[in-house]
Amino acid sequence: MTGLPSPGDALLRFEPLTEGVLLKRYKRFLADVELSSGETVTAHCANTGPMTGVLIPGQRVRLRFAPSPKRKLAWTWEQAEVPGADGQPCWVGINTALPNRLVRATVEAGCLEAQLGAIAGIRAEVAYGTNKRSRIDLLLTPAEQNPDQRPIYLEVKNTTWTDGSTALFPDTVTERGQKHLIELMGVLPDARAVLVPCLSRPDVTAFAPGDSADPRYGELFRQATISGVEVLPCCFSFSADAVHWQGTRLVDLG
Repeated sequence: MTGLPSPGDALLRFEPLTEGVLLKRYKRFLADVELSSGETVTAHCANTGPMTGVLIPGQRVRLRFAPSPKRKLAWTWEQAEVPGADGQPCWVGINTALPNRLVRATVEAGCLEAQLGAIAGIRAEVAYGTNKRSRIDLLLTPAEQNPDQRPIYLEVKNTTWTDGSTALFPDTVTERGQKHLIELMGVLPDARAVLVPCLSRPDVTAFAPGDSADPRYGELFRQATISGVEVLPCCFSFSADAVHWQGTRLVDLG
């Protein structure tokens, strides 16, 4: 890949995932999957939320096989196939451990240079907020040529729920998410505050707060944007061996 990434370019590559059919998800962290070989395996499900609209028993799924003495389960559920906004099959990234790594790769590749300016350094999980009891996903240091030299506090939210072609977050009440919005507003104006909804499916054209799931989050989201928190929805598509950049999306405040 030369120059800045274009839509469709791979940002992350990995060993090909193994395909199967979801039998059931249970106890929040577990999913039984029948592989194409006919074997049934139990996979770790990192997404402990309701997975609204993307949890469909009988759907095709993709798993990562990574046996380790430190892991109870050798398989991890990474992707799920759902009907897309256009009615065509759409692969969705459901592993909530991936978005921070993915958005970091997006920044490092220069995909957000037009919005953020040139970046010289990235730190992860930096303590901030009230009594330093919160941790920002990514803290960016502007490069010397960046006209805005304020540090950039960047919070990532994995987003898989949709209404038509609009991605929505959250899909359930999230007091933690509400707190993150308040903490982001708290770094202004001495720093920039950026919320990045990680749109883990390619069939969406806009992002909006999930008001019906968490009205308070919607209120705080709008308050945050008025206060100066920037929102940069980043869209990705998923294949069996890569995650691909699909560009930024619009924000719909309703």
